[in-house]
Amino acid sequence: MSTDWSKRTQAVHGGTRRSQWGEVSEAIFLTQGFVYETAEQAEARFIDCGPDEFIYARYGNPTVAMFEQRIAALEGGEDAFATASGMAAVNGALVSMLKAGDHVVSAKALFGSCLYILENILTRYGVEVTFVDGTDLEQWRAAVRPETKAVFFESMSNPTLEVIDITAVAEIAHSVGAKVVVDNVFSTPVFSRAIQQGADVVVYSATKHIDGQGRALGGVIIGSREFIRGTVEPYLKHTGGALSPFSAWIMLKGLETMALRVNAQAETAQKLAEALEGHPELVRTLYPGLKSHAQNALIQSQLGGKGGTVLSLDLRGGKPAAFRFLNALTIPVISNNLGDAKSIATHPATTTHQRLSEAQRAELGITPGLIRFSVGLEDAGDLLADLRAALDSSAG
Repeated sequence: MSTDWSKRTQAVHGGTRRSQWGEVSEAIFLTQGFVYETAEQAEARFIDCGPDEFIYARYGNPTVAMFEQRIAALEGGEDAFATASGMAAVNGALVSMLKAGDHVVSAKALFGSCLYILENILTRYGVEVTFVDGTDLEQWRAAVRPETKAVFFESMSNPTLEVIDITAVAEIAHSVGAKVVVDNVFSTPVFSRAIQQGADVVVYSATKHIDGQGRALGGVIIGSREFIRGTVEPYLKHTGGALSPFSAWIMLKGLETMALRVNAQAETAQKLAEALEGHPELVRTLYPGLKSHAQNALIQSQLGGKGGTVLSLDLRGGKPAAFRFLNALTIPVISNNLGDAKSIATHPATTTHQRLSEAQRAELGITPGLIRFSVGLEDAGDLLADLRAALDSSAG
C-alpha cells in the first residue's frame, strides 16, 4: 500500500487483502483456528509465523489484520494490535511494558477506568505512579527520573477537554528514555498527528469515532513494529484481549466514513460552542475550538485548529439543573459513550467519573453541574434549539 496516500484514502483502502474471489468489501473470516496441510507446516508456523499466515484467532486473523494495518497506516505507525475494547488497549499498552520497580508519570485528568489501571492495577504489582497536571510542563520535568519507563496522558482530557502538548511532553520523556503513551480518543485519528509529534504508542477506543455508530466494542494499540510484535503481542495473545473478526469488520467499515463523520461533527460542535458560550444558565462552556479555551493556541498547531467532536457545559444550578437539562433533551440520548453518529449527553460526576472522590472531581474540574456533550450527525440548528430549550428548563 502506498505511504503517500492521504488519511482519507488510507482509511478506505489501507491494509486491504482479498481472497481468491476478489471481493470488493472486506471479507469476514469467522474462524477461531486455521488448518495446516502437513504436520511439518504446523511446526514451521509455530516457529516463525509469516505476515500472511495465521495460527489462532487470539493471535491474529485476516480480517483483524486488515484493520490493524489500515489504522497503523492512517496514524503513521509501523504496526498495530487490535483489542477487545479501548480499555484492553490501555491496559495492554501499559502492563505489557512494565514490571515491579518501574516508574510511570501520568496526567491526573483521565477517564475513570484509566485511573483505575494506574492507581489500582499497576501499583498492586509494584509499579510506582506519579500524577501531574498534564498542562504544566514544569510538573512533567520535575516528575520524570532515570527509572521512569513510560508517561501516559489523554491528548485531550475527558471530560474537561484540557489539551496536552504532545511534542513538549515527548521531549521531556525521551530525555530519560521513557516511552510516550497517548490515549488519543478525543483527538480522533482524523485530526491526530500524535506519532509525528513524538508519541511512541497511541491507543484508541475504536468503539468511539472509528465505529462511531454504536455497534461494537473495540480498541487498538499503534506503535513501532518492535514494540507491537515484541512487547504487546506476547502479552495480549496469552492474556486473551483480542478483537473479534466480526468487530474488526465493523471497524473497517467505520473507517471508510470516519473522516466525513468526524469533520461534520467537529463543525457542528464549533457552532454549538460559539452559540452557547456566555449563556446565562452556564458557568462555563468548554470547547478547545473556542478562543477562550486555555489551550486554543496549542489546538492550532497540534490538531490543525480542529476542536474535536465533544464540548462540555457547566450548568449554574449544579446537579439538579444538570438533571433537569438532561431530562428535557429530545434529540440527544443520555448515555456514557461518545464519538457516535447520535448526539450523547453524559453527567460525568454520577456516571463515568463517579468512582472518584468529591475532592478528586473538584480538583479535575468535574463539577456537579458539568455535562459532557458528544456531538452527532444531526442538523446543527435542530441541536442548538434543543440545547437552548433544555437550558431554559434547567433553571427550574
